[in-house]
Amino acid sequence: MHRSLEGSALVRPTSLAKDDSHLIATETIAAISTPAGEGAIALVRISGPNAIPIADKIFRGKEAPPEFASHVQHLGEVVSESGDLIDQVMMSIHRAPASYTGEDLVEISCHGGTLVTAKVLEACLRTGARNARPGEFTERAFLNGKMDLTQAEAVIDLIRARTDLALRSATEQLEGKLGEKIASTRRSLVDLLAHIEASIDFSEEGIAPDEGDSLRARLDSVRQQIAALLATADHGRILRDGVRIVIYGATNAGKSSLLNRLLGYERVIVSDTHGTTRDTIEETVNLRGVPVRLLDTAGLRTSTSDIEREGIARTERWLQKADLRLHIVDRNAPPPGHFEQNANGNELLVLNKSDLSEHPEWKNTNALRVSCVTGDGLGDLENEILSRISKQNLRPENALAINMRHRDCLRRALEACDRARKALDEAFSPEYLSVDLNEALEAVGEVIGEVGVEQILDSVFGQFCIGK
Repeated sequence: MHRSLEGSALVRPTSLAKDDSHLIATETIAAISTPAGEGAIALVRISGPNAIPIADKIFRGKEAPPEFASHVQHLGEVVSESGDLIDQVMMSIHRAPASYTGEDLVEISCHGGTLVTAKVLEACLRTGARNARPGEFTERAFLNGKMDLTQAEAVIDLIRARTDLALRSATEQLEGKLGEKIASTRRSLVDLLAHIEASIDFSEEGIAPDEGDSLRARLDSVRQQIAALLATADHGRILRDGVRIVIYGATNAGKSSLLNRLLGYERVIVSDTHGTTRDTIEETVNLRGVPVRLLDTAGLRTSTSDIEREGIARTERWLQKADLRLHIVDRNAPPPGHFEQNANGNELLVLNKSDLSEHPEWKNTNALRVSCVTGDGLGDLENEILSRISKQNLRPENALAINMRHRDCLRRALEACDRARKALDEAFSPEYLSVDLNEALEAVGEVIGEVGVEQILDSVFGQFCIGK
């Protein structure tokens, strides 16, 4: 084992909000925070050091915005640069630091027409604000210490949640439960590393590091905490993206009809013509609290069409990625050539067209029998899908779950801790442990944003809509 000891002194990751002052906002931003289109009400936000002076320039009412009590709405008018009326609005001032962003924040509730909302935003921009980037309001909340990075990511999860469990997971993360677990692990690493480095830097003072079983126990405790969080990665994928269920089989077996039935509406064109579905069609359904991604694929058969062959190739690629596969066959016809029933736990054989007579060759076949015409057997199919999901541990019961970025950070942290454990077992000097534990500390800090890496913010907040 050969590793450089350069930089082995304890490096305590710093908070972006406190120490990376070049990232702290000095400009005032504005954006429309409600979805595009017509509605009863739209919300325009202004945040930054000049938010209240900008509001004062565009608002006309009984009181001027600088005189507003914080968090109280006031009726008035937004006017253009020339003083022309744009809209009658409700305006509120949220004074720093008691605001979403931690800065002075102005919220303007105007009528929800596309043009009027754009005119209100234009008035803000003409008087000194600039257009906000995607996620910049939440980014400022993070930079100003209103939330850690896991809580900021929970905002987008909350917006995108499609099931009750996904909503609960996002809510708990927004409340800081995941951040608390990460912070606790980080404190354990800091304490362990500080003790080791003190023994290195002040050896003449007689500070001796924990030795043997005591040091191993402390390190193993950290490793177990990280491993426990890593174990939630698959649950996190399911909560955010859904269980991938691929519907496949021969042409005209009823794949598209089954997709329509499970969705509850006619999403896919159904035809007696072979090869109607030539590309993968994906829809998401809430199956009794579990988000499920249903993929209807091109029918498997020998084809001379280049387009259909590409569709079949895509089917085969999706089958490799599926969490669960539904093999749909026509029970009214004999089994297709070279038919073999897959006994794996991630595949279900579904005999469709149970409203018609069953071909004798299917008599002793263990399969679910459904009718996409009458709906018979679909309840049993849903029950079996949920049972298979549970058996494969794909149905998350615990709402707390990490995402892909968290997994990458924690994987690197665990690898560094494993190297430290090996160095300890092989009786290397404390300096080697320090190198590895510093790497682990930095990786764990990335999860909650306690390190100065600007590219992390670009990746996280780039997923947000403008105005959030």
